[in-house]
Amino acid sequence: MFKGRHFDRSVILLCVRWYLAYGLSLQDLKEMMAERGINIDHSTIHRWVVHFSPLLLKRFNHRKRPVGSKWHMDETYIKVRGQWRYL
Repeated sequence: MFKGRHFDRSVILLCVRWYLAYGLSLQDLKEMMAERGINIDHSTIHRWVVHFSPLLLKRFNHRKRPVGSKWHMDETYIKVRGQWRYL
């Protein structure tokens, strides 16, 4: 997935995650990476987001636990118009 990329996979994932999770602008991410000594153009980050977002979503959904059809509810008493009723 990250083979042949100029930047390390941790940098790519960090930029994509921050862009999607926190709504940061591409310029903000560019400045944040520059503070860490990594010079990246904002268009490069945008290409990463466009390219890797669907791939990451597919992998995350593949690992999600399936939801079952069974569910449980507790029985209880509630007060309706001053009288206790079984629910």
